[in-house]
Amino acid sequence: MDGVLDNGEMETVRLRVRPEELGSAEAALALALAAGLLRAGQTVAIPTETVYGLAANALDAEAVGKIFAAKERPGWDPLIVHVSDRAMLERVVVEIPEAAERLMEAFWPGPLTLLLPRSAAVPDVVTAGRPLVGVRMPAHAVAREVIALAGVPLAAPSANRFGHTSPTTAEHVLADLDGRIAAVVDSGPTECGVESTVVDATQTPMVVYRPGAVTVEQIRAVAGEAEMFVAGEPVRAVPRSAMPAPGVGLRHYAPKARVELVAAGEMLAEVEARRGERVGVMLPTGWLPELAGREAVVSFDWGRWEVAEELAKGLFAGLRWLDGEGVDVIVCPVPEGDGLAAALRDRLGKAASRAGVDD
Repeated sequence: MDGVLDNGEMETVRLRVRPEELGSAEAALALALAAGLLRAGQTVAIPTETVYGLAANALDAEAVGKIFAAKERPGWDPLIVHVSDRAMLERVVVEIPEAAERLMEAFWPGPLTLLLPRSAAVPDVVTAGRPLVGVRMPAHAVAREVIALAGVPLAAPSANRFGHTSPTTAEHVLADLDGRIAAVVDSGPTECGVESTVVDATQTPMVVYRPGAVTVEQIRAVAGEAEMFVAGEPVRAVPRSAMPAPGVGLRHYAPKARVELVAAGEMLAEVEARRGERVGVMLPTGWLPELAGREAVVSFDWGRWEVAEELAKGLFAGLRWLDGEGVDVIVCPVPEGDGLAAALRDRLGKAASRAGVDD
């Protein structure tokens, strides 16, 4: 079966594999099919602990090109390569600085991407022509099993159309990419809910290009001085050259509806000001009970405000759900503080960006 239908679209196969069922015959069959498709140069969406990724053989430029085609992703945005073990890592990088070794020891497998000097085996399309490649070892058991069975490192950005809200379930993947990719491995909702931290450990101090579940404070505690990335010039919607790392682009993670970010104490006033519009609200648990039953207001129970892990897990699912309810605008309070709250602010800021083409 080549997977191509009469209308020219690809038939996207849904393969259900739960982590707790990895030893079953059904799981083995599904994983073997996913690995076989990847070895054959196809694209397969796989679960990770962060979000679902759209995977292809990272050493095959033609296969990686299918990721860009399916996502409609521009070539200036580099990809992250996923590996299952140290031997696979050494196929894609030529040097591992001491700081990177410390971070791998502390946080791998896990939601941390390291920028490292790439090997000659990694095609330019993966890194947007840059000398460093982003690499991580996912903690998700199904993801690592797929990578190991495929026998090749997998390039895998988030499995959604470029700029859209990242997928945390197989349903989200299919909403964007059904008919555009060979398969999706369905392992249920992801655990973290936001993409991996991206850090360049080749510099001193280290540079954190994208905050995530591994915080800058944790990075400093393990491997020394680190600072958040600050662009030398304003980040552009369409940059003149390749981005320095995955996830740096200005407008990402965006639903169809406008996103309005507000301070926690201003939410009710912001909703009230939106008369005449259908308003979606990312509503922390227990907040603003007076909104219940209002015809023009749709609320998503975002989780407990004081538990950043709950907010992270529900962020993209909530934005997608409110979009599906047909709202015109989404009102969202902005978490304060360090750690995972910084990752939430990063994603929300990019979701709310209204940047257009800047030439």
